[in-house]
Amino acid sequence: MPKQIIIKGRKVVGGVAEGEAIVSHEPVEGWINADYQRGIITERGHPLRGIKLKDKIFVFPAPKGSGGWIRSFGWMPRYNVAPAAMLFTRGNCLTFQGAVLGNIPSMTDFDKDPVEIIETGDHVKVDADKGIVYVIKK
Repeated sequence: MPKQIIIKGRKVVGGVAEGEAIVSHEPVEGWINADYQRGIITERGHPLRGIKLKDKIFVFPAPKGSGGWIRSFGWMPRYNVAPAAMLFTRGNCLTFQGAVLGNIPSMTDFDKDPVEIIETGDHVKVDADKGIVYVIKK
């Protein structure tokens, strides 16, 4: 039977989503390094460069950069390429605004670091309204 882990956190944007996790151990920049029309990270040298975020549970430690989060992640839903949900260890007002504008269920302030627990390919259910993340290990 698959192992299930529960992580508790704080809602940034409410909603419920589930899907396959895509995990970055490096911060992610939102300005010119995230293509909002294709839903991919374009930053040179980033481990997730070229990986599609559409319908994935996007897990990352923190944002980096400036207001690009508002444009990139706020506009991805317009092109139907947004992640299903976002889980980040540390955010800032720009990360929060990108999640709000994109209406992407998002959480932060966890009791356990999701970047350390969740692996790419794990099945994850995010219930941001209840502040709970369910992880089924691959």
